[in-house]
Amino acid sequence: MRLIGGVLAATVALGSCARMGPPPGGPPDTAPPRIVATRPESLGSYPDFQGSVEFVFDEVISEGSTPSQGFGTGDLEKLVLLSPASGVPRVEWKRNRLAVAPRDGWKRNRVYRVQLLAGVTDLRRNRLDSTRTVTFTTGAPLPTDTLRGAAVDWPAGRLARGALLEFALMPDSLVYRALADSTGRFAVGPLPRGEYLVTAVLDRNKNLRRDGREAFDTARVSSGAARDLVLWAFPHDTVAPRIQSVTLADSQAAVISFNQALDPYQPPESLTARLRLLPDSTPVPVHSLLPKPLDDSLRQLARRAADSTRAAADTVVPPPVAPRPAPGPGRPRTPAADTAADRAILARRRLPYDQLVLRPDLAFTPGARYVVEIAGPRNLSGVAGQSRLGFEVPKPKTPAAGPAPAPAPADSAAPRADTTRVRPKPRPRPRLRSP
Repeated sequence: MRLIGGVLAATVALGSCARMGPPPGGPPDTAPPRIVATRPESLGSYPDFQGSVEFVFDEVISEGSTPSQGFGTGDLEKLVLLSPASGVPRVEWKRNRLAVAPRDGWKRNRVYRVQLLAGVTDLRRNRLDSTRTVTFTTGAPLPTDTLRGAAVDWPAGRLARGALLEFALMPDSLVYRALADSTGRFAVGPLPRGEYLVTAVLDRNKNLRRDGREAFDTARVSSGAARDLVLWAFPHDTVAPRIQSVTLADSQAAVISFNQALDPYQPPESLTARLRLLPDSTPVPVHSLLPKPLDDSLRQLARRAADSTRAAADTVVPPPVAPRPAPGPGRPRTPAADTAADRAILARRRLPYDQLVLRPDLAFTPGARYVVEIAGPRNLSGVAGQSRLGFEVPKPKTPAAGPAPAPAPADSAAPRADTTRVRPKPRPRPRLRSP
């Protein structure tokens, strides 16, 4: 028994010694892991290359809570971009090294690009925020070109930060992948010289692949000529826009919202609206149907003109500064840009909208029900159609009856009864004697 107890104690002691953890004492380690070497070295030619590309760190890194199993869902698999490759690469954790290789092996006479994204952590959860890329060839000429540009989330009106980029080298369609930076811009290279089909994808599920419903944009460029490429990503819907809701802005305006963004270059006169009063479907004349940004701009100009007229009637004032004309349906929208350079990029195109403003000739009747039908709106893919939706005009709210008013307080200025005076005693009534 003593022998068994000693063996168990020794086993527990060995197990406790094998645990990885910070040494006792000393200040806590807050420095992220650092890449000290890559194998092979970048920008080299290795015709007979075998094995894996390795990123070597100065300490043990974390494998993450989800291991790499070849599905692209592992914590380390999500941080590796290997291209060209047809599927998820093989990613192996080796304590202080990360090994990457294609599952179908390295092909001869190709240029390979292996990018390790930000997000690697050590055992103390210190995170590496920088990236590292290894570019090498297996016999092909060394690459020299760089493709630069920006990706834009067109419906949202802002630059697409972290957008997925695909560069398909023609005619073999070898796809190189990269990510835009935190400003939506990219400078990917070196790449082989040639013609590319460049695609920017809004990778919503972060699987580093383009899925069917994700927004994207594509352009064909030559690597030597692309210096300022801008890709406008948007959902490529094949179904026409549909009315999603109708909301009354006031008694003479209804805001019609659609389930997808509309083409900002579509002329407003190509849109038609039919408004009918229920239950008899009585036609109601429509005064105007305009994109909401354009309607807001025209109303603002009208208010400024009215204010200027009233000011001129009251007193003599300098003439007001003439406002800038409305440039188009999509332009009045304020872009979500941080810098002047961002605003300059977004100004190259009108921004989409998803709302129309309908104004009838007569004010809407409170409590009445209407049906509106819009024909002609087209989405960003150019698909047009028509849809209809019924809505009800709310009745004006009547003020609710409040609680009964409290009795008025007594007037403090009124004379009060003197409580110090002695009241006289009442006189006794005389008793009547019976005869």
